[in-house]
Amino acid sequence: MEKKPISREGFDNLLKELRDLKENQRPEILKTVQWARSLGDLSENADYSAAREKQRQIDSRIRFLEGIVENANVIDVDSLTGDKVLFGARVVAEDEDGNKLQCRILSDVESDGRTVISCTSPVGRAMIGRCVGDTCIVRLPSGEKEYEILSVSFKNEEKIEEKSE
Repeated sequence: MEKKPISREGFDNLLKELRDLKENQRPEILKTVQWARSLGDLSENADYSAAREKQRQIDSRIRFLEGIVENANVIDVDSLTGDKVLFGARVVAEDEDGNKLQCRILSDVESDGRTVISCTSPVGRAMIGRCVGDTCIVRLPSGEKEYEILSVSFKNEEKIEEKSE
């Protein structure tokens, strides 16, 4: 299977969630399932049904996260530099109407669709490989939109400020 890029921070967050699911949430729901089972008739036991459903959700999330972790290509975006849009870049772009877009380009699982855009989204794909001053055309369901890349950075300004204090 193809390795998919993910930032170090995103990867660490997924590992943290996976650890919590396996070490805390799953053992807790198994106790609840056992307790609900001990109440008797399972066919009319709402507590048991709810606990089993929650267990299925947790198990499904664990499998999903394990798949991502197994196929992750972890990229240290703080070590990247330059004025070319790459995975992990913080981009400021302006469309033809003068509207500014400020975003960061990361993985699908890190994307929020607003300030963090997936590298596989139409906007992410159109911007990757472009340099400051370049324009790119984004093909959206509503039509095409043209953006000019105004700035590209990779460092988290908050982290830089914290280090200098």
